[in-house]
Amino acid sequence: MINLVHKVTAIVQQDDNWYVAKCLENNVASQGKTVEEAIANLKEALELYYEDVPSDIVEPRQTFVTTLEVTV
Repeated sequence: MINLVHKVTAIVQQDDNWYVAKCLENNVASQGKTVEEAIANLKEALELYYEDVPSDIVEPRQTFVTTLEVTV
């Protein structure tokens, strides 16, 4: 069996006493009590997600991340 490596972009945000980690490419998310735990849980969730996705349909997508200022 060949293991494929998928490079993804993740963000982590604090939500009350939890940290929520979310993958921007496929909207898979997880959480943890620390940033490190949230990222580790997201990695596990992504591994499970990609187990069910045929490797021939996973295409790398270019992702741009930026910060915006919005007046409200």
